[in-house]
Amino acid sequence: MTTAPDKPASETTASNAAAGNAAASFPPASVPVALQPTAQALPVVDTLLFTYAAGVARITLNRPERLNSLSAQMFADLAAVLSFLEAQADLRGVVLTGAGRGFCAGQDQQERPPLPDGQRRDLGIGLDQNYRPLVLRLRALPVPVMCVVNGVAAGAGLSLALACDVVIAVESARFIQAFDKIGLLPDAGATWFLPRLIGQGRAMGWTLSGEPLTAQKAEQWGLIWQCIPDVQLEDTIAATAARLAAGPTRAHAAAKRALLASSDQTLEQQFDLERDLQRELGYSADYLEGITAFAQKRKPAFKGT
Repeated sequence: MTTAPDKPASETTASNAAAGNAAASFPPASVPVALQPTAQALPVVDTLLFTYAAGVARITLNRPERLNSLSAQMFADLAAVLSFLEAQADLRGVVLTGAGRGFCAGQDQQERPPLPDGQRRDLGIGLDQNYRPLVLRLRALPVPVMCVVNGVAAGAGLSLALACDVVIAVESARFIQAFDKIGLLPDAGATWFLPRLIGQGRAMGWTLSGEPLTAQKAEQWGLIWQCIPDVQLEDTIAATAARLAAGPTRAHAAAKRALLASSDQTLEQQFDLERDLQRELGYSADYLEGITAFAQKRKPAFKGT
């Protein structure tokens, strides 16, 4: 088993290790993130590739033979990784991507075979036990979570991508909402994300059509931030991780908090929040470094403090 590094900047890796087949339940999504120093060992995972270096986590969904569909074991592995990240005092960012030709094909339907004798399955249980806490915990991380979509993102796999703060996709990626083909509606937060990102008209039309959406059109619609050539995938992941590791972590966290709060607040309330957050940042070491570097006409060396 890989153990946690002695130094936060060291790189540690966990991949393809035996962790058992039983699904672990996520802790309640309402548990506040507590970034405290820890000597916690790196989680052992079966269905992910996971590295942690210089305060930046890279999570790769690693079931390429199933287009990285979400299985019980993957939910357990993601829960373990999120628990690890919530405990890291030096956390500066997260990059999420997939292995192989797909990002995530959504729920693994092999784990939901038809029941005998016309019996019915309560699909709400899986949403409450797995999808809700996964999406809410990912979104609650106090650092930027960047998603690099390397292929198809379908169903709940699309919701997983949209739960991230910034989404980049390669040109060959496709986004699919095909729930109507199995008599269901979009879930895992999709009906909340889509109208806010692309508007009610496009959200409704795309959902009811069930047609795939190209990465280029997703960028045009505002569903994602950027569409990149496929050959730039690895360079983009590396550059994104480096940017997060060198960035002003507290400012990134404050910007994320303010932007996510804005849709539920009045302009006056948003001014109050901006004032309070800016006041805190004004006392930070990174702000002092930033204005000093600006005056000296050099690149700032942010420490995330």
